[in-house]
Amino acid sequence: MGEVRRGVNPDHNRRMADRAGAGRGGLGAYRAKRSAERTPEPFGSGGHGSGSGGARPRLFVVQQHGARRLHFDFRLEWNGVLLSWAVPKGPSLDPAEKRLAVRVEDHPVDYADFEGVIPEGNYGAGAVIVWDTGRWIPVEDPERGLESGKLLFDLAGYKLRGRFTLVRTGGRRAARSGKEWLLIKKADGFAASGALDAHSVLSGLTLDELADGPRREAALARAAGRLGATRRRVDVAAVKPMLAQATEKPFSADGWLFEVKYDGYRAIAAREPATDGGRARAQLRYRSGRDATALWPELAGAVAALPYSRIVLDGELVVLDGEGRPSFQRLQKRAQAGTPAEARRAAVESPATYFAFDLLALGDLDLRPLPLVERKRLLERALPGRGPLRVAPHFAARGEVVFAEIERLGLEGMVAKRADAPYRAGRSPDWRKIRIRPTHDFAIVGMSAPRGSRAGFGALHLAARSGSTLRYVGRVGSGFSDAQLAALHRALEPLRRATPACEGAPKSARGDVWVEPRLVCEVRYAEVTADGSLRQPVFVRLREDKKPEEIDPPPALAGAAEEPPMATAEKKNPEPERSVAFTNLDKIFWPESGYTKGDLIEYYRGIAPWLLPYLRDRPLVMTRYPDGIAGKSFFQKDAPRWAPSWLRTETLWSEHGGREIHYFVCDDVESLLYVANMGTIPLHVWSSRIASLQRPDWSILDLDPKGAPFAHVVEIARALRAIGEEIGLPTFVKTSGSAGLHVLVPLGGRLTFEQSRTLAELLAHAAVERLPEIATMARPLRARGGRVYVDTGQNGHGKLLAAPFSARPLPGAPVSMPLRWSEVGARLDPARFTIRSAAGRMRRLGADPLRPVLDAAPDLVAALERLSGAVKRDAKKR
Repeated sequence: MGEVRRGVNPDHNRRMADRAGAGRGGLGAYRAKRSAERTPEPFGSGGHGSGSGGARPRLFVVQQHGARRLHFDFRLEWNGVLLSWAVPKGPSLDPAEKRLAVRVEDHPVDYADFEGVIPEGNYGAGAVIVWDTGRWIPVEDPERGLESGKLLFDLAGYKLRGRFTLVRTGGRRAARSGKEWLLIKKADGFAASGALDAHSVLSGLTLDELADGPRREAALARAAGRLGATRRRVDVAAVKPMLAQATEKPFSADGWLFEVKYDGYRAIAAREPATDGGRARAQLRYRSGRDATALWPELAGAVAALPYSRIVLDGELVVLDGEGRPSFQRLQKRAQAGTPAEARRAAVESPATYFAFDLLALGDLDLRPLPLVERKRLLERALPGRGPLRVAPHFAARGEVVFAEIERLGLEGMVAKRADAPYRAGRSPDWRKIRIRPTHDFAIVGMSAPRGSRAGFGALHLAARSGSTLRYVGRVGSGFSDAQLAALHRALEPLRRATPACEGAPKSARGDVWVEPRLVCEVRYAEVTADGSLRQPVFVRLREDKKPEEIDPPPALAGAAEEPPMATAEKKNPEPERSVAFTNLDKIFWPESGYTKGDLIEYYRGIAPWLLPYLRDRPLVMTRYPDGIAGKSFFQKDAPRWAPSWLRTETLWSEHGGREIHYFVCDDVESLLYVANMGTIPLHVWSSRIASLQRPDWSILDLDPKGAPFAHVVEIARALRAIGEEIGLPTFVKTSGSAGLHVLVPLGGRLTFEQSRTLAELLAHAAVERLPEIATMARPLRARGGRVYVDTGQNGHGKLLAAPFSARPLPGAPVSMPLRWSEVGARLDPARFTIRSAAGRMRRLGADPLRPVLDAAPDLVAALERLSGAVKRDAKKR
């Protein structure tokens, strides 16, 4: 991102960056070049070793950046930041290509997920896509490499793999601050010539497609509509997967499609609007319906980045080994991550891949009634060619050939599906699974007595390696020839011992003989059962070339575990008890009304179902009144160090304060009551959420009368609503809790803070043009001339709004109450909405009239065009 912000003096930028410590690590230089008000880029939550960076060590990312000069940004996580180089021609897999790489300022680690458009007028304005990402593995000490000017490392990405080096030009003569380096691919098995794919590994979009806005969904929806897709919204939580019937033998047939049966967890993946307000989010649900989103952040991020309003996929979640094959053992290890930080770390060290084999919904279209082959064609157009999300390949008609190749590769099995079948929940003969029975080596720890006419022994007792010990896995009694029975009996007789040489062995039965574990045999079996026993084992051969200490644990099969145990994370990290020790409940907080601190706490408890959607995932700022509204008060942003561990806090950069602030985030009732018990009366919140901090949910116009008649406030509010209706822009209203009204416009996460303020200013200007006698945009009280001040200044990074339903420190204990527009008239009295009446009113209303502001996504471009025309018409009338 090595360019100056357009319209800003480059010398000023350079001086600011130098003062902030450019080139010496940390995020000072990065923040000095950017305005949190104007750009959607993340600002990070820490420098060396702090914030989110510590949770994603050795992450690398390459972003293609359509700035004034098209280039790529190559970034390596080190000490909690992303070391960054601008590579004009981009990385190459050709060792003959030496690509210039210019060292630029360190970036926050969460920048690795950034994909979007930086607006004009900002530093680095233009589109950005995540071109590649993965893990980097230092071959030599990175600190010494940065000092000496030579970094040697391996990359394990989706496009870039193998060994690379970064060499600073000028060698040892160049100071550590030297900016020009060369990025060079080393000759190895991953070296190649030719251009690399230009699409994002997250969204699948190119830079041009991202800059032009989302068009892919419309094209896919038209194609699905022509095929007969049903216009019906699919609820991912209600989706029940289609299941296959077991079949013993592979087959070939026209009208059937054949796929690999992956060794992983079945999962439904979806991008859809959040149910608790807010913008679109990703969901991953196991076959049982259990939510697994937090455990697989790399997949959730990729699903969220897809350029569709709503999409529902069916597929298999796997972790690949070094040869690109699904590894169930690696998958099980990944599933043991117990905290979000552990999951983020594991996502870099052992990334998961989601193989999608079906597309169930797109936008408001239900694709399940369509033939499978058509759903797959749409799926291939919908997902990226490379990245965490992949389309599972399929093959037509030649099932036996496909099965033979799957068996050769040592994969789990094959699934056959009718090409014309719709998607129906439950087990169906239209889907058939054929497993490949694996073989594995086991130690022989005993034998049972033969029965009937059989000579030698009845069955062999087997054990598998489990760490440094052997664990019993069952008996194998079939697959032996008469000669093998006799030979194995002779070999085992001298090895007799009194007790089993393994853990978990059953109680000895009559005729059982235990032996020293000296011999190894290969056994074919159907699966490993939940209790660790072999199902349907068959003897293959004696492994005379192998010792028991050389055998590996047997790989589990997907049939043995459809998903990880529910209690894995809970057992490892038990949820701390959430309790609040309430204090001074009888203390008077509102002397005139006699309301106490206990009344405040009970108010927030009762109003929580309507209040919490506005608090969840949003930074909270408190104004505390420990002795009530008649006593002293103080403003508090930072959560105290003694706050309980279960109460969520987030460390965020404050552009205004020039420091990091540890904010409370109230996601639940207990957190809300804890804050209220601290003597907090009003609750002030940001207009954006932690998950999308640079994109506000709403734009606000604060109608402040300061002595003007409240009737004028009502008239201006209704004028703003009329303007909104004229231009196709929804507006919502609430009382401020004081003397005015707040008019909110939903943004759907599409604007920066600066753009949200510009929108508010345009609307305010239009209202003042219509009502110049009673409305003004003049801030100084003396300049208002008794008119209502239409304040747009609360639209900005870190700017605050009194949350809907927030109590206010005023006589009578009023609250900020959402209103229906039909209530905004001459009879409206904001003072009647108090901590005593608010919850009862909401129970009578049922629905919160303000709630749509959280997730509505109006066509802002069209609305602004109409607004411009309306302002011009009003100007002509005057």
